[in-house]
Amino acid sequence: MTSEKEISRLARITSIATMLKSKRIVTAAGIAGKFGISIRTVYRDIRTLESSGVPVITIEGKGYSIMEGYTLPPLMFTEAEANALITAGHLINKTKDASLAKYFQDALVKIKSVIRSGIKAKSDLLSDRILILGKNNSNKTSNSLSELQLAITNHTLTKIVYQKPDDSSATTRVIEPHVMCYFNENWILVAWCRLRHDFRAFRIDRMQKIEFQNSTFKSRDAGLKKYFAAWPENIF
Repeated sequence: MTSEKEISRLARITSIATMLKSKRIVTAAGIAGKFGISIRTVYRDIRTLESSGVPVITIEGKGYSIMEGYTLPPLMFTEAEANALITAGHLINKTKDASLAKYFQDALVKIKSVIRSGIKAKSDLLSDRILILGKNNSNKTSNSLSELQLAITNHTLTKIVYQKPDDSSATTRVIEPHVMCYFNENWILVAWCRLRHDFRAFRIDRMQKIEFQNSTFKSRDAGLKKYFAAWPENIF
């Protein structure tokens, strides 16, 4: 007969496999911190995954990953995890960017397809019982967040026509998108501005035109840390 301790370990090992699949590299310390276990236990769990046929790749001095193309068995969401997704959906629907709301709802449809029917019924009930109260900001003022996120992850050089609130004339700028922030109910892109030769914060609802270029840029992590040292005083 399987003990509760064995079931708990099996659930943890399955979660570790999911964690490895969801990230490029995961450190042993990161796994230990996530599950509240020792580094030695992490090594033992990794060996268990390997012996069960999961193609874990050990990257010396960095951590672990799973071989590209390997598919895990269908995910089993707990009721609490399903509820967290439903709640996140309500919050995202209140943001001012239409693209984020659309793509999250598309993803949620796919996620719901693998949730057990009993939990799905409870999640649908919870969805009807969640109200996000406060200032009505449901009107969408932008539709570019998802594309700008891709520009960040792919280091895509971007040209924008930007309208400042205190300036009647718009300026054309070539920028290097680095960080997306949600501040005072607005989505803000922090980017290196080639016009000002420095980092600047741009509200995406003030971007009148966006063009993604066919060239890429190199990350400016050192300058980015310096910029955020003065956050949020320099946001505008």
